[in-house]
Amino acid sequence: MTQENELITRAREGDSKAFEELVLKYKDRLYGIASSVCARMPSETQDVAQETFISAFKHMGSFKGNAAFGTWLYRIAANNCWQRFRKAKTEKLSGMPGENSGHPSRSCVNENALKNELSRAVSKALAALPADYRIAITLCDIEGLSNAEAAARVKVSLAALKTRLHRARGLLKAQLSGFR
Repeated sequence: MTQENELITRAREGDSKAFEELVLKYKDRLYGIASSVCARMPSETQDVAQETFISAFKHMGSFKGNAAFGTWLYRIAANNCWQRFRKAKTEKLSGMPGENSGHPSRSCVNENALKNELSRAVSKALAALPADYRIAITLCDIEGLSNAEAAARVKVSLAALKTRLHRARGLLKAQLSGFR
């Protein structure tokens, strides 16, 4: 039994110290995944990461081990992001127009306009990718995992991961082609 499996078993039995060790092991990677999956709502990333660990702790008993523990966490994080998107969309539709009356100074807008435009374009393009493609891009291009490590993490063949990366990069390139 690996050390991680041992920690999972102990955490399932209610050992909070074992769960804490799992959190320490996965927190940075989960935060990176959450920031990519929640690309449309970057301010929510920290909350999503925390909610993911809280939810995982509450539902440790339902973790069956059919997928890697990290994959299970990533799925919870993705679901938390999607719930926040739906909630934000509903709130935005019900909000009053003109609520945000504060305007940034002209110099601030001029200094940061290009940077913000590029950031929005990349975030929008990344967020528009299907979840499988977004996770592949995040693991390989943002987290820096090798293709083999990323394939193992999401439990797909190396060829399948490479296909997802190729398609994801092609979609990103097409979506960002008009940006200059």
